[in-house]
Amino acid sequence: MVPLAKKEHATLFLCLCCMVSVFCQNLIKNPSFEAYSACPKTLGNFNEDVDFWSTPTSGSTDFFHGCSEAMGTPKNFNGTQPADFGDGYAGLYFYAPNDYREYLQAELSAPLMKDKKYRVSFYVSLAERSDFAVKEFGILFSKDKIEIPVKKELSKKHLYKETTNKYTFMEVGYSNFYSDTKEWIQVYTQFTAKGTERFMTLGNFKNNSRTRLFKTKKSAKRGAYYYLDMVMVEPLDKVNVVSNSSVAGKNIDGTFELDKTLVFENLLFEFDRFRLHDPAKKEMLALYEYLKKEDALKITIDGHTDSLGSDTYNLWLSKKRAEAVAHHLLKLGLGKDRIQWQGHGGSKPIATNDNEQGRRQNRRVEFVIAKLKALNK
Repeated sequence: MVPLAKKEHATLFLCLCCMVSVFCQNLIKNPSFEAYSACPKTLGNFNEDVDFWSTPTSGSTDFFHGCSEAMGTPKNFNGTQPADFGDGYAGLYFYAPNDYREYLQAELSAPLMKDKKYRVSFYVSLAERSDFAVKEFGILFSKDKIEIPVKKELSKKHLYKETTNKYTFMEVGYSNFYSDTKEWIQVYTQFTAKGTERFMTLGNFKNNSRTRLFKTKKSAKRGAYYYLDMVMVEPLDKVNVVSNSSVAGKNIDGTFELDKTLVFENLLFEFDRFRLHDPAKKEMLALYEYLKKEDALKITIDGHTDSLGSDTYNLWLSKKRAEAVAHHLLKLGLGKDRIQWQGHGGSKPIATNDNEQGRRQNRRVEFVIAKLKALNK
């Protein structure tokens, strides 16, 4: 039984999620594993410790949280990975000897609606001690909760023994970023719902011989262990409305004017900070999706500060702000050869520095989109 204090904590967390996320469109409860019944003390206790999540098989998925010494963040038994969305994240094997597998399962806050389009996304980072990286991530929606006592891959042979359950399966491949052991990389896809989807399971549903792999070390014996965080299932129309309406410089036809300096509308930083918030990430997602389609274009990012502080420090801070934006676009999948960034400190204000309102406008990030050849001259 969950203690009352923990239940109240989980409820408060969900309410805060709704306040931060526009209209609370994410159908995943506890998307970044911050609500828990117990601070993790041992390996393989994800099923018991994390609220609103479960494991569909006997595989021993792990839960890491900053509250724990044994299962803490950023350092743990498989390497070092800072949490980027709070203090917790999950850890699981997508590939291991003898077809061993681990999975995560979430019950959606509401069933998906038939013929409606949805976007599924989550962040992954390959653990440093992994010897392999997988090239696809599996996503399985089901009508009923899955509870199958196996430790190997959750194959169709196992799934279709449950004759009353209904499934929607998809797989997401993600360029060369599947092998990143430092950054959090966002994996995402979209699909049209059948109307039977109430639970979602993440993992690798193939056995070892069918799994597409990348070997990260010469003498590879261990598996592919990934940290996973910030899981989202959103109606696609709501995602598009939020993103497209808040992107600076976007024309009615969905294009951007080239060679023109534009300012991110949702990327005004707090004083002395360079952390990105959700509205800014949504704006950058829409920008990335445009650049993904227009592969002959490149983007330049320029960071700025207000006039408070020394010139040296402001130059450093402005570079960190530009770098934060650039790294997020790289996480989403933009090629390194298509992006560059720089900082200008407080040397180029667009408003007065005599009051907070003006200084806030000066703490900005600008971008210019141009043709690749033009920028490479």
